[in-house]
Amino acid sequence: MGNHLYDALFGRHEGSGADFLILPDGGRVSHAAFAARAARFSGALAAAGLAPGDRVALQLEKSPDMLAVIAGAIRAGVVFLPLNPAYTAAEVSYFVTDAGAKLLLCDGASEAALAPVADAAGAALAVLNADGTGSFAEAAIRAEPLPVVPCESGDLAALLYTSGTTGRSKGAMMSHANLLSNAEVLVDYWRFTADDVLLHALPIFHTHGLFVATNVALLAGARMIFLPKFDAGEVIRHLPQATAMMGVPTFYTRLLDDPRLTRDLVAGMRLFISGSAPLLAETHRQWQARTGHRILERYGMTETNMNTSNPYEGERRAGTVGVPLPGVELKVCDGTGAELPRGEIGTIEVRGANVFQGYWNMPEKTAEELRPDGFFITGDLGHVDGEGYVTIVGRGKDLIISGGFNVYPKEVELALDALPGVLESAVIGAPHPDFGEGVVAVVVPEAGAELAPDTLRAALGGSLAKFKQPKHIAIRDGLPRNTMGKVQKALLREEFRATFATGR
Repeated sequence: MGNHLYDALFGRHEGSGADFLILPDGGRVSHAAFAARAARFSGALAAAGLAPGDRVALQLEKSPDMLAVIAGAIRAGVVFLPLNPAYTAAEVSYFVTDAGAKLLLCDGASEAALAPVADAAGAALAVLNADGTGSFAEAAIRAEPLPVVPCESGDLAALLYTSGTTGRSKGAMMSHANLLSNAEVLVDYWRFTADDVLLHALPIFHTHGLFVATNVALLAGARMIFLPKFDAGEVIRHLPQATAMMGVPTFYTRLLDDPRLTRDLVAGMRLFISGSAPLLAETHRQWQARTGHRILERYGMTETNMNTSNPYEGERRAGTVGVPLPGVELKVCDGTGAELPRGEIGTIEVRGANVFQGYWNMPEKTAEELRPDGFFITGDLGHVDGEGYVTIVGRGKDLIISGGFNVYPKEVELALDALPGVLESAVIGAPHPDFGEGVVAVVVPEAGAELAPDTLRAALGGSLAKFKQPKHIAIRDGLPRNTMGKVQKALLREEFRATFATGR
């Protein structure tokens, strides 16, 4: 028995001197060098006391070493939990404690803030900086490379946290088979080969950048131009050397703002993919007019990876997320779970090898959203046309997706309501030309209290990551409610629909 995921993604490249990562400074990391680094990190994990099935949390800046630690965790049978570097210490505390992580890896700049978090959670703390320094990097130098630990396809590989509107985050359990099956489908569907060079400017704490972009490149044997973050100038500098790019809508709107984006610049590209947030039809049109390429939009989520995609060959329809991927069953249902006829709007449900194993330590929540027959209730509202194309028309639970990141209104509302002088609040998303959606908060002050938007925004800095903080705060005497007392967020969304229409 081998290691299902490691063998498929990394094991077959271990002896290859071919390039895997191309770095911004021109440096190259071969598959063999990367595999050797991963083996050292797997040894460091074992030396830190982690056994197969134990959890390691990573709040790290994107770097080749962060990716190698993830590969090392898979090699060691250790479950990895990647965290957004923007999360505050309070947010990290919940994830580390809930997951029962034995080790928390962080950047040196965060060590002082996270030391009490790790201590309270009973986890060890080690540093791994993006430049390859830190206590865990030193531990890897001392460690003996760990032999590949055998794993079954159904064994847990990763925990990715996704919040609900109740504000309590849920750890989505992803198995080796969940991750590998989806990558195999995408390599074939999007025609990736060893000749491809993927321009990678996405974060790798997120499904999109890690399980879609990186796993597809690894499985295909492709190279990756590995940028630490999205920077329009850097992307434009590297586009002539790339053949494919995956991004969020913000990438494309920012690039369209740069006059250096021309047909000649992207003459060697074969594929641009967008996901994680809705892409405006106007962005589709502008991109095609400027570059001659039609962006391929797809649809996925943390619990399932990719579910649908516009075709590689065939019509890529703006405003749709394409058709169900091979091996993925998709249906649109009413409130009782009964399937609706094509064309009718309802809740999207999906089933396939890509669908997760359930929520960590939340059997009740798992039972609510994962049916006994394997269908997952996505909470997204949509419809399927006569040719099988899926259109997402909205989201249950009022989820906001800003810049490709999920923002859950209840979490922001709880943080606002806890501030002095705040009686209550309602948080919604409004269309944003750059981020897809911007967070808007409508706040009602307590009697006699005077609230200022800038003061409220500043007060949220210690409890919420920046991408969750409202880009616009309105002060109101009250919130619109129906006869049952429920806040009518649809009215607020309509009122604030044009909030970001004139700027970015």
